[in-house]
Amino acid sequence: MVRGKTQMKRIENATSRQVTFSKRRNGLLKKAFELSVLCDAEIALVIFSPRGKLYEFASSSMHGTLERYMKQTKDSRKEEKHSNEQEIQLLRQETKHLKEKMELLETSRRRLLGGGSEDCSIEELQQIEQQLELSVGSVRARKNQLFKEQIEKLKEKEIALCAENALLLEKCEIQRQEEPKELLGPNSSSSLRDSCSGVTSTDDVETELFIGPPAGR
Repeated sequence: MVRGKTQMKRIENATSRQVTFSKRRNGLLKKAFELSVLCDAEIALVIFSPRGKLYEFASSSMHGTLERYMKQTKDSRKEEKHSNEQEIQLLRQETKHLKEKMELLETSRRRLLGGGSEDCSIEELQQIEQQLELSVGSVRARKNQLFKEQIEKLKEKEIALCAENALLLEKCEIQRQEEPKELLGPNSSSSLRDSCSGVTSTDDVETELFIGPPAGR
């Protein structure tokens, strides 16, 4: 069964805390001495008890080791400071470069729009003209591409409409073929002929024209 790590905390009992301090202090001083002898390391150990009592160990000279430590940390701080100053200087140079680039772009934009061309030389005006021609060519190419895409879409739409129209014509033809051919009945044609012949007959119609007073006066 694996036990979890116990959380280290302050010993609340004063007596137990003092005993533990004494044991661990002696153990730490012994380890520092062994490390200095076995590994030829320069060690300076400083311990203050809870009551402020000083305990120390130095493999050579406490003062010399502390001076070495102060010099080492001072040099590290100088290197860090120098590194920060170099980084700041690089950032300033980059900021300056970006500012100059923005000014050049703003000047170029203003000249492309027709402003500030009074101070331009012939070479600069020719460069501006070439840039404008390139821009116009790019715009035209994009416009032609859009027109081509639109034409292709219209052609596809035309094909779809033609197919739909042909399908509707086919449906209309089928419906017309399914309708009855005679809507008036079998005797409708003969009765229609009889009525027409009676209307057009001239046997009972008087067609003579009389001029003058009526007969018998």
